[in-house]
Amino acid sequence: MKLLALGDVVSAAGCEFVRKKLPGIKKEYGIDICIANAENSAVGNGILPFSADYLFSSGIDLLTGGNHSFRRKEIFPYLDSHSDIIRPYNMHRSNPGNGIGIIDMGRYRIGVINLIGNSFFNASYDNPFDSLDKAINEIADCKIKIVDFHAEATGEKKSLAYYADGRVSALFGTHTHVQTADACILPSGTGYISDLGMCGVKNSVLGVEPENVIDMLRTGMPTRFKAASGECMINGCIFEIDEKTGLTVSVEAVNC
Repeated sequence: MKLLALGDVVSAAGCEFVRKKLPGIKKEYGIDICIANAENSAVGNGILPFSADYLFSSGIDLLTGGNHSFRRKEIFPYLDSHSDIIRPYNMHRSNPGNGIGIIDMGRYRIGVINLIGNSFFNASYDNPFDSLDKAINEIADCKIKIVDFHAEATGEKKSLAYYADGRVSALFGTHTHVQTADACILPSGTGYISDLGMCGVKNSVLGVEPENVIDMLRTGMPTRFKAASGECMINGCIFEIDEKTGLTVSVEAVNC
């Protein structure tokens, strides 16, 4: 089976570009399943029911989250009532939603785990390594296991990938919005990339108007970020996974 994982979809421009381009990408590459990180999909950051529904109707099968999953309170009931949108598993158990999602394809089931890192975040989450062990046990009946590790540090991402190698089908990083050049298959068969990148405006700083970010970094003053506009791009990665072994047989980064 072929899985397309899309990097953080940013604001309305990212959502609209995904809707425009995704059908053609799925047809060209023979994609069976599409997963996307949606924690920045709403205008003004976070996720809203509208942005989630928009992405689902555009052809995405499951949405993952990150540190902005709870930015908008309107999404709380939605997270509790929808099994196809998940937030990091290692956030506090009282938080809305779930950290694991299941995609049932009939002849095989795909278990998707969302985790968040601890490095450089102004919050304390449960240890992602121990949390990965627990989550894997919860989806033991799924031959294909996918992990979205929403983290800042590439070292933390790669360390978790080697820890998971051979026990999950693919592990990809999200959060930095910049696609890395290290798509590969690890020694024991797990597909990996440190960061998928983003789906949003090319000439931007992580999807934001550059001037906003420059002003904040130069002056240290609070700045209201505005979503950038203009030509867009889609970043992601295609993992071809053997349904019998649950391991990745090929990896291809996507940038279009």
